[in-house]
Amino acid sequence: MNPELIEKITRSIVEKLEKQSSFEQSSPTDKRQSSVTFWAHTSNANKKVVNGPLAKVVEGNSAKELIKFPNIQENDSTSLPESKMPIQQEEKIESKQQVPGIKNPVNQEELDTLIQKTPARIGIGRAGLRPRTETWLKFRYDHAAAVDAVYGNVNDDLLKRLNLFKVNTQVTDKEVYIRRPDYGRKLSDEAKKCIQERCTKSPTVQIIVSDGLSSKAIEENVEDVYLSLQQSLKSAGLDVGVPFYIEKGRVAVMDDIGELLTPKVVVLLIGERPGLISAESLSAYLCYEPKKGMIEAERMVVSNIHKGGIPPVEAGAYLGTLVQKILKYEASGVSLVQKEQ
Repeated sequence: MNPELIEKITRSIVEKLEKQSSFEQSSPTDKRQSSVTFWAHTSNANKKVVNGPLAKVVEGNSAKELIKFPNIQENDSTSLPESKMPIQQEEKIESKQQVPGIKNPVNQEELDTLIQKTPARIGIGRAGLRPRTETWLKFRYDHAAAVDAVYGNVNDDLLKRLNLFKVNTQVTDKEVYIRRPDYGRKLSDEAKKCIQERCTKSPTVQIIVSDGLSSKAIEENVEDVYLSLQQSLKSAGLDVGVPFYIEKGRVAVMDDIGELLTPKVVVLLIGERPGLISAESLSAYLCYEPKKGMIEAERMVVSNIHKGGIPPVEAGAYLGTLVQKILKYEASGVSLVQKEQ
């Protein structure tokens, strides 16, 4: 960014603060030290001093001259007018609950009810034609979290802790993974060989884990879901194959697993596509005897598994009962619903 522009903007803000402030300047003999300092970014400007109630801007030929802001003590009641004193208290309150951005809404009670029922961005208000600064920054933060979830990698320590060995699909890198979903649906030749060597054939239940579109979902939730699911299956006396982790996998990769290991039921724990509400949501896909060419209607999914949705431990226990139902009716997806009826 242009350093001259930075200095110009800073000076403009200081001058506006000076005009808007209603309290008197601090005494010139005040010995309080500056708590915030910024370097003057340009050295070709003539020296100029702008004194204000909040700041002292020093410009000159030396690049080491500073813009200084006085340190205002919390217990100094003479430094701020009465209307400014509760600022810190108000900030603590705002951090605990969503504050509506619409001033004087037509129906305040209805707006409050809607805000309580959804985490979506409603009633955020605006500043002119733009979103309010706080709302915009929160949006950018959530967007960055979603991008990190897609491009991140699952920590190897987690895989070791759960005793999951790693295999790959035909994807070479993340950009290819995003552009070519079909590559993520097929195992690489090396992966097929490794799975055949290390896994048992024809188990009743085969559990697999994949990062999918959110590595964050795996790191935050999969351990609780996986351990709870294992306990549920063990309590039901079901035979479980050797679990493993597929890097950069898609949902339909379970069809390749069905062809290789011929399990009765495949359970795939995979990261969901992140949104602007949660970037760590996990999904569990289940299918009875998956094979190549299987249509999506034959799969079933339990989604929204995270701390703000279905609790991970509860989800794992529920998946265990769902597996038992699939085995009982020998069907999954739409076929299971039809047989239950």
